[in-house]
Amino acid sequence: MKQDWLAAARAAMEIEAASIAQAATRLDGALIQAVELILAHPGKVVVTGIGKSGHIARKIVATLCSTGTAAVFLHPAEAVHGDLGIYTPGDPTILISKHGTSTELLALVPLLREFRSPLIGILGSMSSPLAAHLDVLLDASVEREADPNNLAPTASAVTALAIGHALAIALMCARNFTAEEFGRFHPGGQLGRNLRLRVGEAMHSGEQVAFVAPGTSLKEVIIAMTRCPLGGACVVTPDGTLAGFLTDGDLRRALTTHDDIRGLRAGDIMTRTPVTIGPEASLAEALERMERRPSQISVLPVVDSAGRAVGLIRIHDIFVA
Repeated sequence: MKQDWLAAARAAMEIEAASIAQAATRLDGALIQAVELILAHPGKVVVTGIGKSGHIARKIVATLCSTGTAAVFLHPAEAVHGDLGIYTPGDPTILISKHGTSTELLALVPLLREFRSPLIGILGSMSSPLAAHLDVLLDASVEREADPNNLAPTASAVTALAIGHALAIALMCARNFTAEEFGRFHPGGQLGRNLRLRVGEAMHSGEQVAFVAPGTSLKEVIIAMTRCPLGGACVVTPDGTLAGFLTDGDLRRALTTHDDIRGLRAGDIMTRTPVTIGPEASLAEALERMERRPSQISVLPVVDSAGRAVGLIRIHDIFVA
């Protein structure tokens, strides 16, 4: 019995994934037309839908706003009771509906025409009554819903959401929306911290960091790294240039592979071409440099444009709020 539950859950996800994949193949010039309509207007985009489509509309609004396109949600039932006041002439409207028969949305169409609003539909039925009144149609139809009874708006909901995301990302490309701009819109939380802060603002430097010379004995290296327990030591030349990097792991490997460590020096066991980061890089760049590699690393030496070691940053420093 429990295996049946698991099978149903997997089947649901497979149906939804297939629905999105099919919708992707149907994207065509209509999406380009929708992008052009939105770009042509300097104001905001209004997104509306009722029921589950309304929840999808709210999420699309959030994605648009965070990626450079000002957007607001309009509840279609509240619209005729004063909320139409959010419009300025020419604001495009995105209408989301599975069947395209919602009386609330159909009643909005003539009212929105009075505001000269271009109407973009994300619809599950391209031959619906609502479809006949729209300027641009994006096809969100699905073969079936993901539940066994083919009733709950599951595949249709995620397909509409995916098309909304596709539109938002196309607009990002059209606007050349950068990571720096994304960071300005996300100043809070871990994402905002990673995009907003530079490595130089979060790194350890000066007496906090173990700086040793290539000729420093292994014993002295261990003492230095014990005094500055950050997981690494910068091996530097007299002018401060980074010659290599030592981690706790390098020390352990040296101890396990050498019977007599008394003659070992930092230069003997250091990594001569370590992965580094600059102080002007974002925390997001530092995190990617640590994780996007076959074997993850947890600490990076920080070097300036002249190759001089100025500190180090740990993965723990990135995730400290």
